Amino acid sequence: MTSNQLAGESLLLEELPARWRLLRETGPVRYDEGQGVWQVLDHESVAAVLADPATYSSDMSPIAPTQEDFATFTQGNFVAMDPPEHRKLRALVSQAFTPRVVQGLEPRIEAVCARLLDSVADQDRFDLVDTLAYPLPIIVIAELLGVPAGEHRLFQEWASTLFGGDQLGEAPDMADLERALEAIAPTVREMNDYVLEHIRHRRAHPGDDLTSRLIEAEVDGVRLADQEMVGFVALLLVAGHITTTALLGNAVVTFDRHPGTNAALRADPGGIPRAVEEVLRWLPPFPELGRRVTRPVVLGGHELPADTLLMAHLGAANRDPARFHEPDVLDLSRHPNPHLTFGHGIHFCFGAPLARLEARIALRMLQIRFRTLAVPSYEEVTYQNPAVIVGVRHLPVEVTRP
Repeated sequence: MTSNQLAGESLLLEELPARWRLLRETGPVRYDEGQGVWQVLDHESVAAVLADPATYSSDMSPIAPTQEDFATFTQGNFVAMDPPEHRKLRALVSQAFTPRVVQGLEPRIEAVCARLLDSVADQDRFDLVDTLAYPLPIIVIAELLGVPAGEHRLFQEWASTLFGGDQLGEAPDMADLERALEAIAPTVREMNDYVLEHIRHRRAHPGDDLTSRLIEAEVDGVRLADQEMVGFVALLLVAGHITTTALLGNAVVTFDRHPGTNAALRADPGGIPRAVEEVLRWLPPFPELGRRVTRPVVLGGHELPADTLLMAHLGAANRDPARFHEPDVLDLSRHPNPHLTFGHGIHFCFGAPLARLEARIALRMLQIRFRTLAVPSYEEVTYQNPAVIVGVRHLPVEVTRP
């Protein structure tokens, strides 16, 4: 199924949780014949897999298709690394991407949000993705990196190519992935060249931005080379915003599909942080994380050989009744909410605090600005390919103001 076909499925996001629940009921561990991968489906096993990088590696290079431009990208992409290389890069990044830095962005996020919503102040109907969900996180992360935020449309085009899934069906196999890599290689090359030039410029002309701090950061006397930084800066610039984009769209669709939730949040804005966590549990933007089995292992009663591809299914794990009370009920006040959407263990998403902050501010501002916000027709909503990312591409909404 292509992304164009997916665009016609008006209830796609609503159907996914039910699919994941049924999938989980087949596990905890099952083999998918069509894709040739093992799927891990219960909360306990997924958490165990993500917490054991020695057995379940993030480095897919021994079994993944190779492509020169992606090899450049992955040099500094510590999401695809194991210890000890992962520890070095993450420690360097942590020096420049501190909680204090993130919290200090709150006034700027509010200002960007306000400006973007001001642009539709005279409109009762607009596309929420084009107006807010795409530009907000791109502008914020570009400014954080010292990259010209005015070029955010270019970064959006890169993200659309890399995460659009136009070359993939809903259940891609390795041959599909090889074709997709070749198709998007020119975009990766363009992105790598742009980011490398930005890093070199910042090395010659340092500023008060994350890229400059990354250049100066060191651990045990070690600093990142320019080429090593390409993958990390590109990861932040493109992947670093797409989660927030998906989260905001998913939240608006989810609230619209559950009458009364918008009114409840408008009456009690203090409930927005928990509502964000429940949307993350309900519709994780990246519902599966791939791992490579490094040695023969028994998991869920099955023998998995070395170099097996394994998919930790966050969407299914987030609906595990052994971990969540009434997991198929959307509960915006759910607490605690130990969802695995941002991962677990050493690869827990370091951008999670920024994504949460952006989502909380944007949703609060939407509640303040509009008395009602609704999706008038789901026939006009278009979706991402869920094999790549769960979210909407376009989301026309209608609003009324106080």
